Amino acid sequence: MTKRPVFNGRLWLLAALATLASWSVLAAEPDVRRDATVEAVERVMPSVVNIATETIVEIRDPFTEMFQQFFQPYHQRRTDSQISLGSGVIIDEDGYVLTNDHVVQRANRIQVKVSTNEYEAKLIASNPRSDVALLKLQAKPGERFAAVRFAKDDDLLLGETVLALGNPFGLEGSVSRGILSSKSRLGPKESDQLEIPNWLQTDASINPGNSGGPLVNLHGELIGLNVAILSGAQGIGFAIPIKQVSEALSGIFTPETSGHGLWFGARVRVGSNPLTIIAVQPDSPAAKAGLKPGDSVLKVNGKVPRSFINFNELLVSNSGNEAFLNFQRGGQALTATVRLVPEKTFFNADLIQRRIGVRLQELTPQLARAFGLNSTDGFVVADVDPDSQEAQVLQPGYVVVGIDGQTPADLTAAAKLVHGKKKGEKVQIHVLMQQQRGRLIFQTQGSVELPVR
Repeated sequence: MTKRPVFNGRLWLLAALATLASWSVLAAEPDVRRDATVEAVERVMPSVVNIATETIVEIRDPFTEMFQQFFQPYHQRRTDSQISLGSGVIIDEDGYVLTNDHVVQRANRIQVKVSTNEYEAKLIASNPRSDVALLKLQAKPGERFAAVRFAKDDDLLLGETVLALGNPFGLEGSVSRGILSSKSRLGPKESDQLEIPNWLQTDASINPGNSGGPLVNLHGELIGLNVAILSGAQGIGFAIPIKQVSEALSGIFTPETSGHGLWFGARVRVGSNPLTIIAVQPDSPAAKAGLKPGDSVLKVNGKVPRSFINFNELLVSNSGNEAFLNFQRGGQALTATVRLVPEKTFFNADLIQRRIGVRLQELTPQLARAFGLNSTDGFVVADVDPDSQEAQVLQPGYVVVGIDGQTPADLTAAAKLVHGKKKGEKVQIHVLMQQQRGRLIFQTQGSVELPVR
């Protein structure tokens, strides 16, 4: 006689509990695919953008001059356009994009693609010598964007894993991985146009189109801006270190450069939290208000600045050009009222004359024609102080075509160059002189060094 199996409820319950426990263990195990690299990419990718620029190029042919001479204004110039591709990264939720200057240089039109959306962009500021540029997306009012986080200055580990993101060869949303091969590699120079003391070197693939894209660590923090590859070599790419990027940004986006023309006279460290003042110009509104390097800005006009961009916007947000700052110095809470003033009230021809004994006048089209010049880039020497022996080398009527190797856009920019010099330092003035011999007029170039008084 066959015995019927006896149902043991206790054993069944124990088996069920064991099965559930094994399932929970499996469920609790992390996904081996979701490592630090994947998480960093997921964190940064929403802030990576693709940049397309259009540059109008005039086509020259043997008949162009003839048509322009005889058929203007009815003749339309023959033009063509060049399309270039690059990358960038959003650094502020209001739609400010960081990229290389060479990506957007001379562009007539800039289009930026964020995920699946396309925006027109405006060039806000740039510095060709540091190869850094700042764009602003022309987005809808109130539209917000994901912004990348900045790594701390010099927080770099030789051999650490790094990721290069961008738009190589027009391939959108591309990621490559490598290591930080060098923390202080001198960048390749051509005619010494770039002022980048130390570039980062990586073997993460950086290809044409990657320029302006982010180089990040495994925390998803921006450590550099992809800039170049070593021609003819594989596995050697370069990026501008975040420290150099931050210094460039703090100089190109200020109340003075953001279209308001107001002089604040202090710079903050980009990416610091709270924002820290790193430089204060002598005799500036910031200096007169008592601000000093090292001060931590807590509030501007009663609001906590989200970023260095928001900080500069808050500075000029009050009527009367007054800004009220709450800041901290050595653990002590302090306040200051800064009255911003138009730059031209300080940086002008009077300042230049006080410092180097020469009074300059902007070169107008009428003066340029009188001197036989095709450009208004430069200044005319209007007067020379009789008590400045060095300045007597110059004479009224000389055309200043450069200061310290640069061509300032206006007298304000020229005065800034002079003001940046300490007493006793030299300012190199490049001049164009006219000499008449009989009926012939000769133009000669020269330079003179004048001490700052």
